[in-house]
Amino acid sequence: MHEVRIAVAGAGLIGRRHIEEIGRSRGTRLSAIVDPGPDAAAIAEREGVPLFGTLESCFATARPDGVVLATPNRLHVPQGLACIAAGLPVLIEKPLAHGLDEGERLVAAAEAAGARVLVGHHRQHSPLMRRAVEAIRSGLLGRIVGVIGSAVFCKPDGYFEGPNAWRREPGGGPLLINMIHEIGNLRAMVGEIAAVQATASNAVRGFSVEDTVAMSLRFANGALGTFLLSDTAASARSWEQTSRENAAYPTYPDEDAYTILGTDGSLAVPTFRLKRYARPEERSWFAPFACETLAVERADPLAEQIAHFAAVIRGEAEPLVSARDGLQNLRVVDAIARAARTGGTVEL
Repeated sequence: MHEVRIAVAGAGLIGRRHIEEIGRSRGTRLSAIVDPGPDAAAIAEREGVPLFGTLESCFATARPDGVVLATPNRLHVPQGLACIAAGLPVLIEKPLAHGLDEGERLVAAAEAAGARVLVGHHRQHSPLMRRAVEAIRSGLLGRIVGVIGSAVFCKPDGYFEGPNAWRREPGGGPLLINMIHEIGNLRAMVGEIAAVQATASNAVRGFSVEDTVAMSLRFANGALGTFLLSDTAASARSWEQTSRENAAYPTYPDEDAYTILGTDGSLAVPTFRLKRYARPEERSWFAPFACETLAVERADPLAEQIAHFAAVIRGEAEPLVSARDGLQNLRVVDAIARAARTGGTVEL
């Protein structure tokens, strides 16, 4: 297998995770770190790679085969455009852009250039998500009627303090930071979202940004959904606390983040508890369900994502989450925010 050299821009929390996975993955090698911050030098020294203050200096001196952008949201578009102009495949962390207009500009440039752009919605690389999509698309549940979903958890006070005080302001809340992941999952499992309604609250923390949002979703295939998002709730009904994919979080194997509802059955994800009529010809709430738990495989989606990015760099695969996919996730989150502000229905 041809080894690909990957530069990582941004040596923060998620950037360091990418650096770790590049080091572990077969067929990839960290070639450089791009970060003007004071902490990056120690990381580059530890990894034995050169450190650059800008992408341009990196490209000129130690041209990599691909780039991971794990930089602040506002830099995603200008740095993504720089990678496209340099002809380099790029993995852009979510969200694709800080705003819709900028995201559309990046997508237009990527598509005009035929660029290889992968957006870092890493859950799409999860074997659990693949298994859920496979089960739903197989017709196991019949026609999809709806979905009940939640991402309810509690971020500690320190998450909003010191240099992270920006998380108290609009754009720093769970809609843009967390809900965009859920939109990717919902689109994969149920289909495209056609319209949204929402109500937001900041009653618990009192910050300028939301801490809780209740949503109603209408999908293009006619299915409906409800979703509750909160980063101040004492609950474990979130993907991080149920999927067992990130050891940083305690896990609760009796909890689920989603229930997909069909005419013939329902599937809870990620426990994969399946309920179907014991007698398929008798659809009634008086009829008993046959209950089982689907078998699943587990793997770290961030590791799977880096392996996939390497395949994209080598030209062996198309990006699983394209720039246009990333833009659509951003578009749905923007619609939810607008619906919460206006109190109306926003069509997509």
